[in-house]
Amino acid sequence: MSAPATTPDLLYSQEEEDLRAAVRDLLSDRCEQSAVLARTESGEPHDRTLWKSLAEDMGLAGLLVPEERGGQGAGHREAAVVLEELGRAVAPVPYLTSAVVATEALLACSGEEADRLLAALASGRTVGVLAVALTTAPGDTPRAARVGNGALHGAFTGVADARAADVLLVPGEDGALYAVDTAADGVTVTPRVSLDLTRPVDTVTLAGAAASRVGDDASGAVARALRAGAGLLASEQLGVAERVLTGTVGYLKERRQFNRQVGGFQALKHRLAAIWLEVVNLRATARNAADALAAGSADAEVAVAVAQVYGSRVAVHAAEEAVQLHGGIGMTWEHPTHLYLKRAKADSLAYGAAGRHKERLAALVDLPGPSA
Repeated sequence: MSAPATTPDLLYSQEEEDLRAAVRDLLSDRCEQSAVLARTESGEPHDRTLWKSLAEDMGLAGLLVPEERGGQGAGHREAAVVLEELGRAVAPVPYLTSAVVATEALLACSGEEADRLLAALASGRTVGVLAVALTTAPGDTPRAARVGNGALHGAFTGVADARAADVLLVPGEDGALYAVDTAADGVTVTPRVSLDLTRPVDTVTLAGAAASRVGDDASGAVARALRAGAGLLASEQLGVAERVLTGTVGYLKERRQFNRQVGGFQALKHRLAAIWLEVVNLRATARNAADALAAGSADAEVAVAVAQVYGSRVAVHAAEEAVQLHGGIGMTWEHPTHLYLKRAKADSLAYGAAGRHKERLAALVDLPGPSA
């Protein structure tokens, strides 16, 4: 039975603000924009040193995991704060895919193997990825692997952060959820060209890969994981939008044209004000989704759909405006604004595009479509 609907708490607690300050301080020291840009040009898109600091040293990988299962015993609100800061820095770490999506899938499972993997992911020393295309929306049926003699066969395209994973969680055609070691024989991870260079996507091919069964209900585990992923993705989109707005305001205060600050032109003030209002509203929808997930509210699915319908548009719009308002320099590779635009565009497709969430929202609130 679903939990009763509750009044959402959209404000940040003091503990959440303290968490934000700690994460922001770390990212300021370890994840400068120039370093992120340089990493996109290297052969190592993920910053494993930063991941160790966040996941292991700060214990952030286990926020969603209860203490009795090896985690920190926090919740979705705290994880949302972390994702806001990671979005502000476009940090190249697999937090959303491992500490949220894969972790939520394992939380839906029980048994020794599930508990062992969950504790490993919560420690941060193991990275887990759900072998489902990044564009899969909550409620969709993902591709499943063929199961034979304890081994898995199949190909999965568009899997985010697979090359950083130590273990893959794979839905099987028999309805179970399996764990596969990425170092095992029969596992091939092929990098693909990604729009967002800080969250690469790959093709995973399983050719008789040995697997261990971690859950009997893959569909339920995947649905839970995708719902949490989509809901908390809105917090990352909020971080992206806030950062590009702040950066653009700062640039327009410094840039001078016709012997005056560019930011003093009325037309630009109006554009910035419009973005600010959108960001404020996005903060409300993102916090509502995180709070609903944390409380196990009956309105959680509605809150997630609303957050994604709105958040995708706002993050992309804010990043597009940032590129334009930075003028010629905003169009260059050397300026980091394009990293935020790419993250925003990729996020607008992650865990379901806005149109898919609109359809789901209409069904959830029993709103008939135009053809009904």
